[in-house]
Amino acid sequence: MLTYQITRFDHCRRLESFLRTLLPAAPAGYPRKLIKSGAAKLNNTIATPDTLLSHQDTVTLKESATLTALLSPSRPSLDILYEDDLIAIINKPSGLPMHRTAELEHDLVEQAMAFMAWRGTPCKLYPVNRLDRGTSGAVILAKSSSAAGIYGRQVKETGLGKLYLALAEGRTDESGIINKPLDGKESETRFSVLLNGEGCTLLAVMPVSGRMHQIRRHLEMIGHPVLGDRRYGSSEVPGMAGFALHSFRTELVRPDDAGTLAVCAPLTGEFLGFCESCGIGQGELFAAIENLVSLKSLSS
Repeated sequence: MLTYQITRFDHCRRLESFLRTLLPAAPAGYPRKLIKSGAAKLNNTIATPDTLLSHQDTVTLKESATLTALLSPSRPSLDILYEDDLIAIINKPSGLPMHRTAELEHDLVEQAMAFMAWRGTPCKLYPVNRLDRGTSGAVILAKSSSAAGIYGRQVKETGLGKLYLALAEGRTDESGIINKPLDGKESETRFSVLLNGEGCTLLAVMPVSGRMHQIRRHLEMIGHPVLGDRRYGSSEVPGMAGFALHSFRTELVRPDDAGTLAVCAPLTGEFLGFCESCGIGQGELFAAIENLVSLKSLSS
């Protein structure tokens, strides 16, 4: 048996996604097959592909010639949180743009397409939703123009269920609703305090509307900008490529009555570094975000 202990970079990751980090060149259905056959277990028990991992959990794999040949000594360049025939949900690092904005600059879409080609499943990818360059977390890429249309209509008509984590400067109220208009349009952002750090607050934030830079602008309006967000009222944090805003959970409705899918994006090393520098311990941080997994809404 092969044994792996879950690190902080995989806390709240789906079990199937974790196997993808170990087996990046494997056929898309192989990790799920390992789980369903019992060849992959979590804490010595049978689990499902959607089971979320916790820090210091143990994953065991039954060895085979096929498995050994597919194991990678390093993590893949693309962090795939979920994948099916229509979409791939990627954990975007902060500082990486969705599309190329300058000559020779790396971007998420090109990186993801290069990975798909390397794996032997080449396809053109279309962003269903977008994150700012400085924001990390879950973003959806469609594998065809028709899939992009299906999910794009969902975004336009009903929206995605989006839950963010933000480190905001200063101390805020325990919870609240910001409903100040943006660009002349009604806008609403709900937030709830998770933890207090040194001169900052870790917030769970849910944008009810979908205006450009909504969370960043709304938090600036109440005097608590996102840490490191120089454009909207914060100061620069040396050595940080982005700012302390992370798209933690994305919820969408799958087509053809396949049900609702909710995917959590483990915190990036940069966001964890932000928390550590603000005096927020890893244990209390992980306990706080675990409570968000089943959270459906935020209210004042």
